[in-house]
Amino acid sequence: MRWLARGEGHFPAGEDRSAGADDGPPAEHPLARWTVRQALHLVCPGPAGDPDVRRRPDGAAQAWRDGRPLPVGISLTSRAGWAVCLLGLEPGAVGCDLELVESRGPEFVADRFTRQEQQIIGGDPLLGSLLWSAKQSASKVLRRAESRSLEVSLGCGRPTDGWSGLTVRAGGGGVAHGWWRRFGGLVLTVAADRPTPPPRGLEEPSALASARPSYAGCASTAG
Repeated sequence: MRWLARGEGHFPAGEDRSAGADDGPPAEHPLARWTVRQALHLVCPGPAGDPDVRRRPDGAAQAWRDGRPLPVGISLTSRAGWAVCLLGLEPGAVGCDLELVESRGPEFVADRFTRQEQQIIGGDPLLGSLLWSAKQSASKVLRRAESRSLEVSLGCGRPTDGWSGLTVRAGGGGVAHGWWRRFGGLVLTVAADRPTPPPRGLEEPSALASARPSYAGCASTAG
């Protein structure tokens, strides 16, 4: 898997900067659409026109160029003035989610997390944000909408290239394998339908390493 992050400050002059309101599907956000174009140009260079992002019947994002689907898996997420594009370069589903590290209220935790997850979270803002993000990433892989039907297990091994492992199991069957990493006030998770190495950035260091989240209009989006 490969990934790329971009913030509102990366928009070149003349681009639509209306992506600051995180209130719609990420494939419709100018920031997310611009980020995926940047990522696809790096992975699939060519003289053809700009790639586009469309929705498949199951709701997953699909990259197209010149009327043809590109042979990459794709997931988009935007949060707090930042967007991330995750590309899967092998067959299979991928998902990603970016969240602010922030406290989750007791009603939110009780409604969306299993009892075991609630015990893990306690009152820790990072763990609450991390587990929620992992569920969002896994839901794109497993095509599950009910968050409490997914249970997150965090790996106990040493981080690999800054990434720590996680697993998400769905009630009734299905497993997503993933990784997570904190970038200051943001946490990023990725998931796939099979075990994979940690995702590699399309640029190093990532722009997220010095990200300053925008706290205006902070509802998250994912796809």
